[in-house]
Amino acid sequence: MKMRYAAFVFLSLLIGLGVCSPSHAAVEMTIARTLNLEETPVDTALSAGGKYIFVLTDKGKVLVYTTEGKAIDTIPVDKSVDSIKAGPREEILLLVSSKKKTVEMAVLDFVQEINTSGSPFKGSADAPVTIALFTDFQCPYCARIVPLLNQVLEKNKGKVKLVFKNYPLSSHQFARKAATAALAAGKQGKFWELHDRLFQNYNRLNDQVVQDQAQQLGLDMQKFEKDMNDPQVAQAINQDLQDGNKAGVRGTPTFYVNGVLLRNTNLEGFQAAIDKELEKKGKKQ
Repeated sequence: MKMRYAAFVFLSLLIGLGVCSPSHAAVEMTIARTLNLEETPVDTALSAGGKYIFVLTDKGKVLVYTTEGKAIDTIPVDKSVDSIKAGPREEILLLVSSKKKTVEMAVLDFVQEINTSGSPFKGSADAPVTIALFTDFQCPYCARIVPLLNQVLEKNKGKVKLVFKNYPLSSHQFARKAATAALAAGKQGKFWELHDRLFQNYNRLNDQVVQDQAQQLGLDMQKFEKDMNDPQVAQAINQDLQDGNKAGVRGTPTFYVNGVLLRNTNLEGFQAAIDKELEKKGKKQ
């Protein structure tokens, strides 16, 4: 009798909690996209940031797609690799071989197409290596790296072009206006001169500082003010922001060397990336 009563109480509790309830939430499935492959898929992984789909095939390849279904590239791997896992970052892929009892961490370089048309630049226009810099005039790290960039250009004369791309962060209230001022100065051939002065004053930028620096450069102030309100200047900044977002920029400064994200931003890191690109093009001496 006691056991029957205990079972009754337990069953009543389950029903009260909904465990034995006949009602349930409906699950509907929709196929959002289908990848049609020529090889047999063995395993798949979605990158950490959700931008890429990796497909391991039975031919010892990893096929790379965007989540929109666009094929990006094919990466050959050892045929012993029988599964893949996404790493903690977008560019990390783990290659697992149960046969060899190994797990390899692969670092992938996604080459981005950076639009540099019409952007201010330093260096040779036809240089084999292009460094695209996404930066913010109120960013202290961006200000500190200016001397290093000059050093990189000096060391690689004729080989490197540094392209300036505006990426004013929303957390910096005057960054966009400073970007506008620099581009307006560029219409008088003084972009880099005002660029340097703005970064020298990055922590105290305001309307008066910009006016003072522009006057000290001897700019035509009437034209400068007109160009500050030019819709084309505003559009150029918007385009830079769009280009940065498309490339995956998350903060400033961010560098792409011939489209490849630069992770090591000291002198050695820049030089290693430059030398790698020169070697690819057969122009390293």
